[in-house]
Amino acid sequence: MGFLDIFRQPKKKVVEKWKELGVYNATFSVFGNDAYNSAIVRASIRPLADFSAKAYATCPDKKLERMLNRRPNMYMSGHDFLMKVRTRMELLNTAFIYLQRNDAGEVVGAYPVPYAYFDALECAGRLFIKFYFASDAQRTITLPWEDLAAVRKDYNKSDIAGDDNNAIVSTLQTLQTVDEGLANSIKATANLRGILKSTKAMLSPEHIKAQKEEFVRDYMSLENASGIASLDSTQEFTPIDMKPATANYEQRKEIREDIYRYFGVNDSVIMGKLTTEELENFYKLRIEPFLQQLSVELTSKIYPGRAGAYDKNEIVYMSDVAQFMTMAQKIELFNKVVLYGGMLIDEWRKLIGLGHIEGGDKPIRRLDTAPVDVQNNKEGNDDATDGEDE
Repeated sequence: MGFLDIFRQPKKKVVEKWKELGVYNATFSVFGNDAYNSAIVRASIRPLADFSAKAYATCPDKKLERMLNRRPNMYMSGHDFLMKVRTRMELLNTAFIYLQRNDAGEVVGAYPVPYAYFDALECAGRLFIKFYFASDAQRTITLPWEDLAAVRKDYNKSDIAGDDNNAIVSTLQTLQTVDEGLANSIKATANLRGILKSTKAMLSPEHIKAQKEEFVRDYMSLENASGIASLDSTQEFTPIDMKPATANYEQRKEIREDIYRYFGVNDSVIMGKLTTEELENFYKLRIEPFLQQLSVELTSKIYPGRAGAYDKNEIVYMSDVAQFMTMAQKIELFNKVVLYGGMLIDEWRKLIGLGHIEGGDKPIRRLDTAPVDVQNNKEGNDDATDGEDE
């Protein structure tokens, strides 16, 4: 079964373009066909996707929870599912997830739709999204809005999709021009090393070519170990020191920083050199909002109508910032939190990939941090004991 075969097509009826408020265009295209082929774009998006994919879903329906965390669809694990949704949201500013339902209306699968562009259509007063695919331009899929979860970024002009990424296109083009200019300058410098001039008059083209080839063969090849050339009075060699103009390091760095800022990352994020404080800020600014958005959207689409009125019917994607800590930071967490009763030993052991131990589900506390009433009682008992001794 192919990927597109999982979608159920609605019956053909009279269909027209969906009219948004403000008469906004209801046809949406993607952000540059080659944007993800850019190394710096891919490097900027990868940590966002990797960090987001560490989250896990919780909900009262344990069957649904297992499906979301283990195998949302036949192609992806829960980790891959989150990576793809986050990657497509960053690239396209709108990621659609098709919710596959059984005959009872229960969600049994979740598929990020790999569309190239889409149209918003109206049929019998309902909103439908018609998807087009880059691999097969002739094949389309039309799905009802009720079966689509949408996560968006830069949500401004349209009611349906986030704005496009044209704001960064010129910067990407500039970086590509700089890279191509550097490559061409290296080639040009390697191709022309000098001019060989002959003082003999009226040489034929064949003689000029023969002199050049003989000079290159004798003095500019690897066989000339001495690095010394010998010429008679009829020849003159003028070396050319070509220095093509290219962007310097600071200029290239500024271009890279513009792209990093657009995606909300920096060198420390990409290279994994964040401090504990930087990691916490990155999580709160770039990971947590995405997980909250995905949680709310899936909850509203999986539990529509009256089912959504129950507080317990909620899907929550959670990801503890402590998951991203180094081992040294986790040990520090144990000394500062676990030993003071703020965290169970089993909870801390789970962060380092270890299982339950006896007594790990009970809080512990250093002897010098007993509750005030316990400490007072102990001191009172000590005083009474001292009085009896006297």
